[in-house]
Amino acid sequence: MTDRIRTGGCQCGAVRFRISGALGRPSICHCRMCQKQFGGFFSALVTAPEEGMEWTRGEPSYFQSSVNIDRGFCSNCGTPMTYRHPGGLELAIGTFDDRSDLAPQIQVNYEARLPWVEQIFDAPVLKDQDFYARQEAIISFQHPDHDTAAWPAKGVKI
Repeated sequence: MTDRIRTGGCQCGAVRFRISGALGRPSICHCRMCQKQFGGFFSALVTAPEEGMEWTRGEPSYFQSSVNIDRGFCSNCGTPMTYRHPGGLELAIGTFDDRSDLAPQIQVNYEARLPWVEQIFDAPVLKDQDFYARQEAIISFQHPDHDTAAWPAKGVKI
């Protein structure tokens, strides 16, 4: 992965990070702990460099999920953010502002995958134009995908 500056954070903006330095290999983990942490079918993570990782607004809270592992999340909005283990820190790919070049290159704990996960993208695609128009009308309180000088701690109020 390249040495460019990368930024990211949680959904509400209470926790933000900046990374300078090369990232490690992006991966998908199918283990049950990752499924539970992310509330999904798997986790998608990338290793942060040992040097050059900084929290620029707030820091994650941590849950120790096993003897050597703890998992970071935003205590304000609940966004899963990190997987910390003796070998280093991994960040959830979905928390990066620009995720376009972070396609997972390997799957780990493959034997724990859900048996139908490989077929989920074969499902029919919803193509209801009214559905998409309704989605565009939503007023989002989500932090934008870039750093901000300030952001409301509890989200935007209307």
